Amino acid sequence: MEDLVHRVQKIEERNKKVESDKAWETSFLRRGLLIIFTYLAIGLYLQAINIDRPWLNAIVPSVGFLLSTLTLPFFKSLWLKHLYKK
Repeated sequence: MEDLVHRVQKIEERNKKVESDKAWETSFLRRGLLIIFTYLAIGLYLQAINIDRPWLNAIVPSVGFLLSTLTLPFFKSLWLKHLYKK
């Protein structure tokens, strides 16, 4: 019986970790940080290769990345509903 209680506790601990990981993956803070880091990385790269107005040009890929993170959950649900087979 003690083994069963231990196994249930381990499952509950795992579920809490999975829930927190999922909450982080879908959080606006994470998305915001990714957008900022993407913008900075692209802006620095464009500046390093002497592109005109690198910080303005870095907006387009950053916004594209933001849009992809916002639409992926929709496409994931479609995929799970229509294409994923267990």
